[in-house]
Amino acid sequence: MILAGEPQAGSAEQPWLVFLHGFSGDRREWQQVGEGFDAWPRLYLDLPGHGDSAHIAVNDFPAVSALLNATLVSYNILRYWLVGYSLGGRIALYHACQHPNGLQGLIVEGAHPGLGDEQQRASRRASDTRWAARFRHEPLEAVFADWYQQPVFAHLTDEQRQLLIALRSRNNGATLAAMLQATSLAAQPDLRPALAACAAPFYFIYGERDDKFRRIASELAAICHEIPYAGHNAHRENPRVVAERMTQILRLPIKDTL
Repeated sequence: MILAGEPQAGSAEQPWLVFLHGFSGDRREWQQVGEGFDAWPRLYLDLPGHGDSAHIAVNDFPAVSALLNATLVSYNILRYWLVGYSLGGRIALYHACQHPNGLQGLIVEGAHPGLGDEQQRASRRASDTRWAARFRHEPLEAVFADWYQQPVFAHLTDEQRQLLIALRSRNNGATLAAMLQATSLAAQPDLRPALAACAAPFYFIYGERDDKFRRIASELAAICHEIPYAGHNAHRENPRVVAERMTQILRLPIKDTL
């Protein structure tokens, strides 16, 4: 199973909030936002290759989803929402498309639903292979210095970029590389048709400065929320508003969101 922080107690009447961080993050990533939801029981996971789960290896999305199922069972979580960012959001999307029992809904931030053709997949596979080689063989500070120059992070200030480089460089490069390739966007199916048929309520969050994921949001069968004064990592850049949007979502009766 996937390792997690200490479960946070809440009302037994409320479903659990299960938080999934992004690539190179850990279970602390969502805690600032999650602290505002003390009425809900909460579980913050370390994904395989990250944090206390760094020693856990997976080969593909089905393996990650199976580990997520086992983790939920181990905590006796019968009703839950998945809250995921980027890689964690993609795992949440894949998991939802397997129609798991007990899933009450999805709140996903800045996560890609999948690539549409083999040419795109081949390009992404080659890119992720190059990044994985760098994570395995180069100092993480140097790799992340280039990682945060990618277009999706163009909105970051120099100070924000340096803070993220220092934070992410605490990881293990080899386990990051393995997880990057196992859960590459090239290995993920295009989930758009399955998501359109999914019964669970689906909410998509993106930062107003994140042009890429604003376009992706328009392609999804989801209720979308734009977060002001934020880019790709909206829950880090504007946690107050993300928490407000989540509060609005979670107060909706389930019957009204289906």
